[in-house]
Amino acid sequence: MYSQVYYLLRSKQDGRHLAARTGEEGAAQTFLLLFGADHEALTYLSTHAPEARDRFALESVSAYQLKDLLKRWGFRGVGLVRDPVTPMVDFLEQGQALFL
Repeated sequence: MYSQVYYLLRSKQDGRHLAARTGEEGAAQTFLLLFGADHEALTYLSTHAPEARDRFALESVSAYQLKDLLKRWGFRGVGLVRDPVTPMVDFLEQGQALFL
């Protein structure tokens, strides 16, 4: 499981990762969006924010790096994108998955 590679999108302007916020404004939780393949991340961006495509860079991260990345940036967990077009996202808090 630790050899799994995930892809994420990072802003070229401020270096922040593409994330999803769940919950109400005052109690919003932020989840890092992860994609299983590079083309899925690019499809997601092209489908839902075509005007911002050129402002994001594609990054790869291995599963064993996720825990530190989540902690460093203050994410509650990950949003694993299963279908980039619909989109279908599985939200997992830290500790819910084997790689976290």
